[in-house]
Amino acid sequence: MSLKTANGTAISGFCFGTMQFGGKADAANSRSMYDACRAAGINFFDTAHGYTGGQSETLLGEFARAERDNLFIATKCASSGDCSPQAITRDFEESMGRLGMDYVDMMYMHRWDASVPLEATYEALARMVESGRVRHIGVSNYAAWQVMKALGVAQSLGLTISMLQPMYSLVKRQAEVEILPMAVSEGMAVVPYSPLGGGLLTGKYSAGAGGRLVDDPMYTARYGQDWMHDAARALSDTAAKLGVSPITLAVAWVARNPGVTAPIISASAAGQLQPSLDAMTFAMDAALYADLTALTPTPALATDRSEEGL
Repeated sequence: MSLKTANGTAISGFCFGTMQFGGKADAANSRSMYDACRAAGINFFDTAHGYTGGQSETLLGEFARAERDNLFIATKCASSGDCSPQAITRDFEESMGRLGMDYVDMMYMHRWDASVPLEATYEALARMVESGRVRHIGVSNYAAWQVMKALGVAQSLGLTISMLQPMYSLVKRQAEVEILPMAVSEGMAVVPYSPLGGGLLTGKYSAGAGGRLVDDPMYTARYGQDWMHDAARALSDTAAKLGVSPITLAVAWVARNPGVTAPIISASAAGQLQPSLDAMTFAMDAALYADLTALTPTPALATDRSEEGL
């Protein structure tokens, strides 16, 4: 799907995620990263109601306001997991106040909530679209079957689901099984998060550095398998031979997948951002893409019958 800003400019092939704005990234670093992204040609910025107690939306709104129609701004409601009409409407109103904008280009449902009928959730989203304050609807962290179920309900209300935000990296490839093929089939844009595998693919952990993969039990469990760390070391070895950062290779690998619209890059300090921006112009040929892909297991097809050669 070809999505555009309000002034008709196509969204950039990379998105910047502002999850660290107002958290690990102070206001000055946040502004520097925003400016660096704009200088590199990025016009697509991602935030959420649940990020940094609202500071992410507040800072992004401040930086973006002067050039609003030149940008594609995405935020998310239901970060807490509550998809009731009351909860998502409250989140939306708070987000709009923090951003200080008349509209957002993309409103994602941040989570799936089996306790609330989809009809109720998407009726609330339809009212946001009808009001002109939301241009497009998307979903994040949905399974493929959940996307298709939600799409059916949305279409009955005159909506479509235009964009998906799954996790996807060289060490987290589950999206290849059903999400990416489904999105290609249905014409949905795919904007993956965590292309650096929570920081594992930066190479810093191979060098013995600390970080959330060490300090945060959730990330330790998510990226704790030995083969993931082996792949990260191999990626760093390849990057050294090529004279580039492993960050650049990891992000460029995600971007090269034909089902991906725009990987979400991010950082917590301006000095960390450049290798991800370098991925925008890195020419990854088919041979290098195949070599990097071979560093990690390719997930089996949803209809796997490999024991039969199928």
